[in-house]
Amino acid sequence: MKKLIIIVFVALLSACNNKPQQVSLPSERELKESLERANRYLANDEDEDIQNYVQRHQWDMVSTGTGMRYQIVRAGNGPLIQPGQLVTMEYVMYDIYGDVVYNSETDGPMKFVVGQGGVVDGIDEAARYLHRGDIAHVIVPSHLGYGLVGDQKSVPGRATLIYTLNVKEVQY
Repeated sequence: MKKLIIIVFVALLSACNNKPQQVSLPSERELKESLERANRYLANDEDEDIQNYVQRHQWDMVSTGTGMRYQIVRAGNGPLIQPGQLVTMEYVMYDIYGDVVYNSETDGPMKFVVGQGGVVDGIDEAARYLHRGDIAHVIVPSHLGYGLVGDQKSVPGRATLIYTLNVKEVQY
């Protein structure tokens, strides 16, 4: 994040001079390429933060193709959770700095039908790797969580979220 602020600051400074200049707007293609570079930079920066977090905690996580990571801490039983099943989970949600954001003790358990929304995409995806009784650590990158704007309450924009999930019930 500091790197991005420095880049923006330098760009603003270079734009601030007293000489009149002819302003030319970037083309749509140039704008798209610039936004793609910025997005790649932010995604790589977040991925580096996640890798550092995993190393500090010495977790052995599985990474999915979407960027979500999970580790089964205690294995449960039964078949894998499938789309269309109602799942009840106890949880603690942390930010990447270790601060508790939400938890089921104060906010109630998480209940949702897999594949039908109602939770962030990263948790919906994680459920498909779990069984009843599993306890798992799950890392949800911002694009699978609350995205650029956060949840307008306790989760800021671009927040990487770490969950400890305990699958209590699965209605098959």
